Amino acid sequence: MAATPRPASDPPPIDYAIGVADADAHLFEVECTVVDPDPEGQLFALPAWNPGSYMVREFARHVVSARARSGSRPIGLHKIDKHTWLAARSAGPITVTLRVYAWDLSVRGAHLDRSHAFFNGACVFLRPIGRQGRECRLEIRRPRGAGFRDWRVATSMPRLDAPELGFGRYRAANYDELIDHPVEIGRFSLARFRAAGVPHRVAITGVHDADPRRLARDLRRICEAQIELFGRPAPMREYLFLITAVDEGYGGLEHRASTALLCRRAQLPRAGEPAAGEAYRELLGLASHEYFHTWNVKRIRPAAFTPYDLDRENYTTLLWAFEGFTSYYDDLMLVRAGILSRAEYLGILARSITAYARLPARRVQSAAESSFDAWIKYYRQDENAPNAVVSYYAKGSLIALGLDLLIREATGGRRSLDDLMRHLWRRHGRAGAGVPEDGVERALEEVLQRVGPAGTARGRRGASAAARARAFLRRSVYGTGELPLGPILRQAGIAQAWRHAAAAGDRGGFTAAPAPAPGRPRIDPGLRLSAEGEARVVNVLNGGAAERAGIAAGDLLVAIDGLRITARNADALIQRRSPGTTMTVHFFRRDELHSTSLVAARSRPDTCELSLAERRPGPVLRAWLRGARA
Repeated sequence: MAATPRPASDPPPIDYAIGVADADAHLFEVECTVVDPDPEGQLFALPAWNPGSYMVREFARHVVSARARSGSRPIGLHKIDKHTWLAARSAGPITVTLRVYAWDLSVRGAHLDRSHAFFNGACVFLRPIGRQGRECRLEIRRPRGAGFRDWRVATSMPRLDAPELGFGRYRAANYDELIDHPVEIGRFSLARFRAAGVPHRVAITGVHDADPRRLARDLRRICEAQIELFGRPAPMREYLFLITAVDEGYGGLEHRASTALLCRRAQLPRAGEPAAGEAYRELLGLASHEYFHTWNVKRIRPAAFTPYDLDRENYTTLLWAFEGFTSYYDDLMLVRAGILSRAEYLGILARSITAYARLPARRVQSAAESSFDAWIKYYRQDENAPNAVVSYYAKGSLIALGLDLLIREATGGRRSLDDLMRHLWRRHGRAGAGVPEDGVERALEEVLQRVGPAGTARGRRGASAAARARAFLRRSVYGTGELPLGPILRQAGIAQAWRHAAAAGDRGGFTAAPAPAPGRPRIDPGLRLSAEGEARVVNVLNGGAAERAGIAAGDLLVAIDGLRITARNADALIQRRSPGTTMTVHFFRRDELHSTSLVAARSRPDTCELSLAERRPGPVLRAWLRGARA
């Protein structure tokens, strides 16, 4: 997409250039040129964090060297804090050149070797203080050498004079937009499709045997379902999925007209596969999640992010709505796109409910508190996280589930959470106005305004359900009590059942293993061990048997009742005991051998299953899961 010319009356743009300084040393060379610098000395700063990933990551730590010049004359450049440089006074243009180390193979960072180059702008582009609102022009330079001749460029940034997929100059309206278009350079597979008239591209980097056409076909259905929800026209003129396939890895980061995704190559669809397996569904759910962010968080933003302060933490209690509601819609959009059946979707919901029910932290931290503390807790989890940190993604998605069904009940199916999202889009997204901390509650009131004629049975039922919806939202967001999802699901025609886990890996939902036989209930040791190798304690859960026995995270279990224990045989050894019996556990803490007595505790019924309560779904359920395969 070519950029439009800049009016002659506008202030001069900020010019950037990026190229490969040394692929083997993983070094980018990045220039930033200011034509009319501050006469008192121009300040330049590198962001401390990346919008969408709420942790201060200190990208300046990857700067290997920094120098400045005015024309061909070197000038002074002094670092005044962890990520800010001051250039000496100059009457002419100033160019600051950084060498940036790029060896972070994630969706948040920058990575460079002989196979490809990838970067997020926040990792590499300096922000000229006082001039960040100006147009930015970026020259992406072709690396020198025969090994780079077939490299191409994939980015959603508008082209200035660069050819499609080519090296050359690109344009962004301002600095915030400049760092909101990640760039992939190298050899990649490419697929194209249109969704609601908008051109979309899919670039896949890494060794793979994927079927790009099938991936494009499924993504098109998901994208069209989301555009339909918010309404045409879509807020972007084109969109790009940047996918990096690796042996192990998973993650995504949203941008205004693109997303960067990292996946296992086994998650990509292969030609000839008859159906979408669970791994591929996970990838589609991830892509759906990041695409939904095109509206919810990139344009419908918390007021605390309007504008972003890239130098420090930006606090909000609303991430349960921006990340949690997006987590709810990511799989729901697969339903509406016809990719998931009702049974498959209920299985996914059951797993989400199970994971939340097994988390001791749900009784300690509210969704609002989790959002506010994301900077120091969610993204910096330690061994005590299951006891102290609630995921605003997970709890937020369950809040969205309950709220959606309650709105449908209160309005006789005439309104839903879709209407609340559209209200936020009209009121805040299109207008560019940040959502205040009580903005979601206000939007709920707008959606619930008409619940039926007063005095009628339907009106009374609607008013009662509306009151339940308001109370549910307040208690779920600000409280730490149990989420009352069972009655809400039952009203919608879904039966919820709780049972004991059938095996150590039983996550609920899709479990095919039989339930424990009568008389041999499962034992819950109250700890989590490493997945492979030695039986290293990863987490000890509050109130559990391991905590009462004095076992701590990091301990290395070596024997139970004289028998060697490993990660592989741990569950079998533990499950041979009966509730109330005592086990002698030997373990190393650091280099000291200890022993303790652990009393076998019966597991509680914390594994959820969901099913249709009736053979023929009612109108609320049909409307909610419209488009689902039977």
